[in-house]
Amino acid sequence: MDQVTHDVVVVGAGPAGMSAAVAAADAGLRVAVVDEQRRAGGQIFRQPPEEFAGVGVRPGAGYGWALPLLRDFESHPLVDHRPSSSALGVLREVDAPHERGAVLTVAVSTPAGGVNLRAPRLVLATGAYDLPVAFPGWTLPGVMTAGGVQSLLKSQHVRVAGPVVVAGSHPLLIVVAEQLRAAGADVVEVAFARGLPTPTESVRARRAVPGHAAVLAETARAVANLVAHGVRVSTRTAVVAAHGRDGVESVELARIDSSWRQTGRRRTRAAATLVVGYGFTPSTELARQAGCEVEWSSPRGGWVVRHDESFAASLPGVWVAGEPTGVGGAEQARAEGRLAGLALARDADPHAVSADDLGAAEDDVRRAGRFAGVVQELFEPDRAGMASWADHDTTICRCELVTRGTVEQVLADNPFLSTASAVKLECRAGMGPCQGRYCEGAVGALVSQARDQAPADSGHFSGRFPVKPTPLGVLADLVPEDTDIHPGVSTDTAGTG
Repeated sequence: MDQVTHDVVVVGAGPAGMSAAVAAADAGLRVAVVDEQRRAGGQIFRQPPEEFAGVGVRPGAGYGWALPLLRDFESHPLVDHRPSSSALGVLREVDAPHERGAVLTVAVSTPAGGVNLRAPRLVLATGAYDLPVAFPGWTLPGVMTAGGVQSLLKSQHVRVAGPVVVAGSHPLLIVVAEQLRAAGADVVEVAFARGLPTPTESVRARRAVPGHAAVLAETARAVANLVAHGVRVSTRTAVVAAHGRDGVESVELARIDSSWRQTGRRRTRAAATLVVGYGFTPSTELARQAGCEVEWSSPRGGWVVRHDESFAASLPGVWVAGEPTGVGGAEQARAEGRLAGLALARDADPHAVSADDLGAAEDDVRRAGRFAGVVQELFEPDRAGMASWADHDTTICRCELVTRGTVEQVLADNPFLSTASAVKLECRAGMGPCQGRYCEGAVGALVSQARDQAPADSGHFSGRFPVKPTPLGVLADLVPEDTDIHPGVSTDTAGTG
């Protein structure tokens, strides 16, 4: 077993993780950064393999800081970047699990086996994943998420097969559709679930313009390019079914109302690929497993990690930055990461960070938050409406093949069940390899609907060690012979799956 001690461990090498790592390292702290990708950058600045000579990251409008941040991160002598590695869980010392200054151990799966990274401070910058939406046919090969399609395009220069229908509600859809078209894909339609902004929404959105005009202009150009090249752009329209034998062959689209319920007749379009993008879900499994408190916020993506103004989580020694605090985009993630890095450096040494630097970082978070807040308000998905698209036989949990009908039967047979975790225990939804990442939202929505309660009251699945499927050999590597540690136990009271 490899025991390594650092001053800080950062999980995630996207904008938040890189910013936190550089800020802490600039203050003289030794930082280990664990990330699943081969190269730093996260999903937004995903770098192609080094074998793709001459091809680098091309940040979009508004991200002029991206390349300097990548350079600072990759060249900093105090940053120990550990790529192709997954954080499996946070272990705590038995005799001082919640005390300030207690050493935290992050169990990591690496290509060479398991390793425990030990440090008194931890930053969780674990990003987000595409919000799964269940509807008939959503498990067919050829139905892909917007983030996944974009990752293929960025990292491997692979475009999906056409005809392509793009459906969802998040502004990333427009970007992805234009990137696919520009790469030569046959994009035939972009179906947007929401309508055009109302006058009230337009007025509220004005506060997002200062400092972000280039981003808004780039999005407008993308829409114009799509229309100019014959791509149909539909509003108040959703894909309600996908059909095919071995993969997607056609999709059904329908008009929907303001509550995202189908109102009009269905129409069919031939398609080999359906790209779905209704937003993102914060990746909070590691924070939950560590014992950090979470709270429900639909506009910010669902269950987010509770934190203070310096992004310190409820568990001493743990900071959080980026999407786990609420899906807000790369600029918000960068700003939060820098503030978290400075705050933990000051925690380690009150003289390591100046008040001016800290104040500037706080102002930066507020500026970025204005834009992120507008996007979150405008493009919040209608979760109850989306839940109505799955029929009785639609698979909700694709790992354990649990259908909507099964979940509803469980709720009908057990009128005392009122949480997602209780349903999980009763019918195995959420117990497969993805550990509920695909079905947690759908199960929670069905519980809320059946019990006529708010999503927050339906709770969430608990985080368990290891948070990702792991070879037994890796777990064996992690067992310490001379340290009394144990897997962290969630303090979640919303559910006990």
